[in-house]
Amino acid sequence: MNESEFLQISDAVFDRIEAALDDFDVDLDRKGNVLEIEFDDGAKLVVNRHVPNQEIWLAARSGGFHYRLQDGRWCSTRDDGELFGQLGELVRSHTGETAQF
Repeated sequence: MNESEFLQISDAVFDRIEAALDDFDVDLDRKGNVLEIEFDDGAKLVVNRHVPNQEIWLAARSGGFHYRLQDGRWCSTRDDGELFGQLGELVRSHTGETAQF
């Protein structure tokens, strides 16, 4: 995929995350390539797109995760994890609620 296609697809990912968390008690701040999610407990998740590698990166207190689009899924570059599954677990750990991405 070319850069323009990646930007369009990753914009849709950001939109999907924002829509899923719209009713949650979190602060969402989207600026360019970065989406910050801040929780009431002070924790923060940072989702950003890394355009040169065509990856979406997720940063949390528990570590950093990199995802690449494969067969329609954002798969971890390090293990068998998936972006929305990992993000759901992290959201649940800070809110006690399950987000539907």
